[in-house]
Amino acid sequence: MSLRLDELCAASYAELRQKVLLNRLAAPRRNPAFLPAAASSPREATTCMTTHTRPARAGDQSYLKRLNRSAILELVRQEPGLSRAELAARTHVTKVTVGTVVQELLDEGWLTEGTLQHGGLGRPGRPVHLNEDRHVIIGADVGVQGLRVVATTLTGRVLTRHVHDGPTGDPDTAAATLAALITAAQNDPAARDRQLLGLGVAVPGPVSQPGHLLLLAPNLGWRDVPFLDLLSAHLPALPGLTLLENEANAAAFAESYLRGRDAPDMLAYLSLGSGIGAGLVVGAPEPRLLRGAGHLAGEIGHTVLQPGGLYCHCGNRGCAETLLSGWAIRAALGIPHGPLVEAVNARLDEPEVQVTLRRAGEALGLLLTNLNHTLNPSEIVLGGPLTRLGGPLMPAALDFFHEHQHHLYATAPPTRVQVRTDSTLLAARGVAAQVLARTIRSAESGVVA
Repeated sequence: MSLRLDELCAASYAELRQKVLLNRLAAPRRNPAFLPAAASSPREATTCMTTHTRPARAGDQSYLKRLNRSAILELVRQEPGLSRAELAARTHVTKVTVGTVVQELLDEGWLTEGTLQHGGLGRPGRPVHLNEDRHVIIGADVGVQGLRVVATTLTGRVLTRHVHDGPTGDPDTAAATLAALITAAQNDPAARDRQLLGLGVAVPGPVSQPGHLLLLAPNLGWRDVPFLDLLSAHLPALPGLTLLENEANAAAFAESYLRGRDAPDMLAYLSLGSGIGAGLVVGAPEPRLLRGAGHLAGEIGHTVLQPGGLYCHCGNRGCAETLLSGWAIRAALGIPHGPLVEAVNARLDEPEVQVTLRRAGEALGLLLTNLNHTLNPSEIVLGGPLTRLGGPLMPAALDFFHEHQHHLYATAPPTRVQVRTDSTLLAARGVAAQVLARTIRSAESGVVA
């Protein structure tokens, strides 16, 4: 049946208002000049939406209700402790609507509400928080030298962790071992009585989205691996959302998403391990990963620093990984197997080790400088096992970076560089956070309760 023009106008106007509402979650930290202005009437809305593509949404109050739920959940995640009145003011939704939505989310176990708080403007209010006692999300990280699984709450707090140390092996072996760790996490007393929202898996290579295909993991020798399919064969009854993500992307997402309103405008995370990768996140109005046209954004370990240099696992010569990665340091120092960090730190008094680490540090400093000049992130975070190496590696990298900040950045705010020496679980926590983010954003299908 055809729709009348006034019905189309009402649908367009309602959806435009909801999009503006979601964008306003970033205020006041973002510049309001860059936020779209709301139309003052349905007639004005149709002026800028004459090619409305979803007329089936006309009059769909259920859809608008889900958008309100999504907006309120996201705002509570970013700013825990807001009252219902504050939520209404921040989202520009009526107090009645906010009260109804919050009560439903309380009844369903998504939120908790504290005791009355006095001393502010207006009537006393109750602070609203995400409920940490109802749901669980599982995040897994497939590394070159081990597997890690965590079960987390809605706020990212780790309830339990399960780790397998040692070579990862082929895809089938890795899937079977990881499935056993996931099952152990599900059955752990800290998680087994909770509702599972889903599973996220981080892998050491670029991933096609939304096909969930691991395109290449050169340090594992894997190519075009449908890893979630292999994993699901061992976990046929796993409920909830499942997703596959690049390890550095997952860690970058954790660094930004789990900070709530304190997330930087743009963050770059460098994963320093057996290989070298980067995750890039833009933080407004909520963290979004930069993936690139071919899902290869962040493959910084395969940028060429030494033309005609050593051959890399990717097939090129002179990649950053030939100077800086864990496998390059192993090859240079003759450490074929076993824990790398412990082996290197035990030999720090050897001149050969000092030269190797200083060369690796200068390569890292060059990577940081090029990254800063290319993208100018507000913050760079260094994580991964190599951050725990002693000797000159990290000092040489940071010295090189700071020495090359003249001229172009003389009047600009300095880019903050942080070193995470304990980032073992960061990728697993980050991919679990992505499950939550996608669940909250799923307004089209409704928030899973």
